[in-house]
Amino acid sequence: MELLVTSEGYLQNLNDWNEAVAIELAARQGITLTDAHWEIISLLREFYLTYNASPAMRTLVNVVKLKYGADKGNSIYLHKLFPNGAAKQATNIAGLPKPIRCI
Repeated sequence: MELLVTSEGYLQNLNDWNEAVAIELAARQGITLTDAHWEIISLLREFYLTYNASPAMRTLVNVVKLKYGADKGNSIYLHKLFPNGAAKQATNIAGLPKPIRCI
């Protein structure tokens, strides 16, 4: 699948995203998406549609905690799903822009 991405691997056009694109972006990073991944991806996309921004890590943890509870709303859980920086990697796979406060 050919995707137009930035130099950091984020989609150039957010409208190009769909589930097949997410699966491809995840595969490029060595991740096979599970239901747990899709929960976070869906939550990120909802957050973006509401606030027109991708959440930084602290905000992501808090949003996950509010929706799914403390067992999932913590950096350890998110890091297991997205080991290369949960906020950056998850937003990438969700087809969203890089969070502003992420290096």
